[in-house]
Amino acid sequence: MNKFERQSRDPAAQQTLPEAIAEELSDIPTEVIDISDAPPIAPRAPLTQGEVRTILMSLLLTMFLAALDQTIVATALPTIGRQFQDVSSLSWVISAYLLASTAVAPVFGTLADIYGRRAMIIAALSLFVAGSILCAVAPNMPVLILARGLQGLGGGGIMPIVQTVISDVVTPRERGQYQAYFSGVWVVGGIGGPILGGVFAEHLHWSMIFWINMPLALGALALLLPKMGKIPVFHRRRKVDWLGGLLLMASAVVFMLVLTWGGNRYLWLSPVIMAMIGASVALALAFVWHARNAEEPFLPLPLMGGTVVPYAMVAGSCAMGAMLGLTVNLPLYYEVVYRLSASEAGLALIPLAAVSTVGAAIAGRTMARARHYKRVAIIGTSMAALCGGALAFTALPLWGLLTLLSIFALGLGTTFPVSVVSIQNSVVRSQVGTATGAMNFFRALMASFTVAAFTAILLMALGADISLGGEHRGPVNSILASDMVTAFRYVFGAATALMACASLCMILMEEKPLAGPASVPAEMAE
Repeated sequence: MNKFERQSRDPAAQQTLPEAIAEELSDIPTEVIDISDAPPIAPRAPLTQGEVRTILMSLLLTMFLAALDQTIVATALPTIGRQFQDVSSLSWVISAYLLASTAVAPVFGTLADIYGRRAMIIAALSLFVAGSILCAVAPNMPVLILARGLQGLGGGGIMPIVQTVISDVVTPRERGQYQAYFSGVWVVGGIGGPILGGVFAEHLHWSMIFWINMPLALGALALLLPKMGKIPVFHRRRKVDWLGGLLLMASAVVFMLVLTWGGNRYLWLSPVIMAMIGASVALALAFVWHARNAEEPFLPLPLMGGTVVPYAMVAGSCAMGAMLGLTVNLPLYYEVVYRLSASEAGLALIPLAAVSTVGAAIAGRTMARARHYKRVAIIGTSMAALCGGALAFTALPLWGLLTLLSIFALGLGTTFPVSVVSIQNSVVRSQVGTATGAMNFFRALMASFTVAAFTAILLMALGADISLGGEHRGPVNSILASDMVTAFRYVFGAATALMACASLCMILMEEKPLAGPASVPAEMAE
């Protein structure tokens, strides 16, 4: 009998397997896997450079909407208050947007990983446009505040989805360069928003600050939607953990209310504030417990661990907090110490905001060329910490202060592209949206916390009960320049501590290789 001849004369259908093999086969799971939501097996045709440019232009326009709407309302608030004869509630026009946009950032990031980028960008822009229309036609202050909250729900979803779409169409090595462009959009929106809002309120009508969102949003959708079908699909359909999302949002909203009301409406140690802090902590602990026990949690806790994500998130949050904390408080310093007018103080903020974009651009280009890409962020954050220390311990003329602030901002800006790309490069593609939404969420919380903390530090150092918003009159004029210089040393010291923390996190963060082609020869990649 040769080796190809059957060893048994019985028909194959009548033969039985040995018991050991039959038992082993019976243990193999026979679950039928639904692949209806899986990406197609055949790869999509790669995007051309023209299509990538079109997508990025539409994303820039989309993000400009969110950046503009955070600042354009500020200069129109007095006009709105006079029309509605309600000045006491004006702060809620700003706060409602910030509360809503901060709370929903992780929600949209996670939903983009479940239902896809196209569905979520349409949902975010639809909510934003609907809120804008309701704001423009609002008959009274309560309706305007509610409409601003609806607008914030859409605005809060724009940032994480835009960053997630970038990760879908651009490799991690090339991605840092584009992050610099988006940082520039935030600078333009931050600087141009108050100017545009003032022009509309003074020469046209305050409702124009909301009507202008209509053509911008429609233009962004017209550019983006025809190309969305070609973007690679990385989302995975699964059950949505709504309870986990609600617990996380509720905890964030209560915490933001503490930062908004603490020291203003209520004393920091008042029973109301202490009860709200306790409620926020309890909701956060409930979220953590639920996430540990849920089968597919809203925000997987292991995603927040590892050797990259926590360090990159803390570094980016510290940089964002330092920049916004100084941006809010520096105008008062300019007015008291250098006797600048309110408009001149606003112009003096440009170096802090604009030069950070240059730092982001340098870091982005370095990431495209260098193997050890995090070195630029380590150098930048260390340089910012040194400049912050110099500002804290040295009295300078205005030109010297602006020079040091520019170097501070240059170093600070390197943190943003490195932290964003490092986070997205370290997680699986089906969780990029979730990680990006969580990053924006914690950055917003940190920014709100540092603004409140810097303000509290300044007021404690001054020993004065003054308002840092609006027109600085009366009590501000009675503050001596020498007292303000002394008090602001603590503010600059706090900014220095944040940048030192960012530098330490960048040093400790693992430097994982970036996917994508290097744009220079290998000998330059070191």
